[in-house]
Amino acid sequence: MTPAAAVVVALLSGACVLLAAPPPALAPRSPDDGDATGPPAGAGPGEERALLVRLRAPLSGLVALGVWALLGGVLGVAAGPVAGVLAWRVLGRAEDPALARRRERLDDELPTGVDLLAACLDAGAAPEAALVTVGRALGGPVEEELLAVHARLELGVDPAAVWHELASHPQLGPLGRTVARAHDSGASVATAVRGLAIELRERAEAEVETRARSIEVRAAAPLGLCLLPAFVLLGIVPLVAGAFASMAVFR
Repeated sequence: MTPAAAVVVALLSGACVLLAAPPPALAPRSPDDGDATGPPAGAGPGEERALLVRLRAPLSGLVALGVWALLGGVLGVAAGPVAGVLAWRVLGRAEDPALARRRERLDDELPTGVDLLAACLDAGAAPEAALVTVGRALGGPVEEELLAVHARLELGVDPAAVWHELASHPQLGPLGRTVARAHDSGASVATAVRGLAIELRERAEAEVETRARSIEVRAAAPLGLCLLPAFVLLGIVPLVAGAFASMAVFR
């Protein structure tokens, strides 16, 4: 890497760090001030995506310069822009981390939510009240989704239409399909939700077992790579050396 390229890469790296740094926190206002609302604490759901958008151009340029500095010459000049364009496209397609965490939390908490919903229905609660109870118990994105369903039911929307619409939800789809089938067939919603709770619990246990087995397999490969040199040095090399030594004696 030439000195000029090193300086440019260092400056671009510093720009990325400055762009990634959070803005300074504002001093909290007292209730006696004119406007005591102020900005909400914590990062909003779109701030991480906005940070990624701000860093997209500097990071793409840094990748291009890094490839150019690494390869050098005509090859570096040709490969640098290609690498920068690829980095630009990959960063542009990256998912918002907040949305990914929301999706994972919905997936993780769905079995628990259905379990609680089945318990509320078995206790005699109405589906609308059960949705509010479960949502407030779990909080987060589950509460938001369940309270949205509850709000539509409270507004008088046809329950079958509400549950059929929920059936297309990426995470809460199983709950929507189960309750929609119960409404269409006239079956007990409590029985249907209880069956779904058992199914989701068994599925979650199976996924945990599958992950545990995959971890065992993944851990075996590095362990084997660590033990292989020792096996060769302590087992194979002495055996081969002894065989050659005995052949030399017989000669």
